[in-house]
Amino acid sequence: MTDQNRITLYYSPQSRATGTRVLLEELGAPYDLHVLNMKAGEQRQGAYLAINPLGKVPSVRHGEALVTEQVAITIYLADLFPQAGLTPALNDPLRGPYLRWIAYYGASFEPALIDKFMQREPAPIMQSPYADYDTMLGALETQLSKGPYLLGERMTAADILWGVAFSWTMMFGIVPKKDVFVRYAERMTSRPAFQRINAADDEMAAQHAAAAGG
Repeated sequence: MTDQNRITLYYSPQSRATGTRVLLEELGAPYDLHVLNMKAGEQRQGAYLAINPLGKVPSVRHGEALVTEQVAITIYLADLFPQAGLTPALNDPLRGPYLRWIAYYGASFEPALIDKFMQREPAPIMQSPYADYDTMLGALETQLSKGPYLLGERMTAADILWGVAFSWTMMFGIVPKKDVFVRYAERMTSRPAFQRINAADDEMAAQHAAAAGG
């Protein structure tokens, strides 16, 4: 691995960036953390807003390339380190389904979750990006029931994205603890990379809370 492959991850613990850090660990990628204390509002300060005007994490820098948006980051990093075997090649029949389920996370799952969490009335089904919540979640349940991973027997970067997402959304009660979701989340979060990062996040989050006076 050369320094040209080194990644800078703009990071805050116990956030969506956690999944990206787990992915980097699973890829065996060299990376540095640029840590932001979100409890102190550092993600809303000018230095970081110049990186990501939305003030969101994760963001990654790789050489001259700056990538935001969790879906784009997942695809980019897995393609950058193909030797890890977590991304189907362009000529692999699984490439299309792989991209489908990664895109589904940002285009359908997240908007549905926010409406659900905020107890907002969703848009009419013909205008909604996710049809309706039950249909959106039902499609995932059907796909995961084929298991053990989203694409059947093969684990990909998509599973890291979704495994972490199911873990935290079930913890907060936004997604119901159906057996297929629970088993899938446990399968992904029991992996050593997630366990390492989860423990590190707990320690970092406690430090941030103390520094912010919380």
